[in-house]
Amino acid sequence: MLLNFNMVFKSSLLLRVLFFSSISMSQDLETVSTVDIQKYSGKWFEIASFPQRFQKGCTCTTAEYTLTTKNYLIVENRCNKDSLNGNQQYIKGKVFVVKNTGNSKLKVQFFWLFKGKYWIIDLANDYSYAVVGHPNRKYLWILSRTASMDDVIYQEIISRIALKGYDVSKILKTKQF
Repeated sequence: MLLNFNMVFKSSLLLRVLFFSSISMSQDLETVSTVDIQKYSGKWFEIASFPQRFQKGCTCTTAEYTLTTKNYLIVENRCNKDSLNGNQQYIKGKVFVVKNTGNSKLKVQFFWLFKGKYWIIDLANDYSYAVVGHPNRKYLWILSRTASMDDVIYQEIISRIALKGYDVSKILKTKQF
């Protein structure tokens, strides 16, 4: 009888741990309180990211945002394929601000009908870096206005990302010139 009680207790404890950890991970990802879209516009260099199939082999990755008069932004993503001097890949999309989010929650559309969540979860006061993620925590990009980032700032960002529930062991630095 003692063996069964121990098994039930351990199983119950395990289920509670799994339940409460799943609740915390399914909660909304906290974004920055407000984003000035005008300041956010411009060119960003990808410093690091979670590897994605659609970015396989990309180096020198950049994203450039241009504000339009039609209440959305244009985003132009570029990368060099397979090497620093490889052929440049390019894709153009639209970025829409989600209402009542302080401009920190965006939706990106590269293909008609499909919009992906693009949430700004960390942002320097001077807009020198930004961190973009998805509430499922499977997508993450660390961006900078320059092709390199001070290591102290990078490590501080990594610490904050970990506190937001991201598995920082999956982050890979992006090769830039």
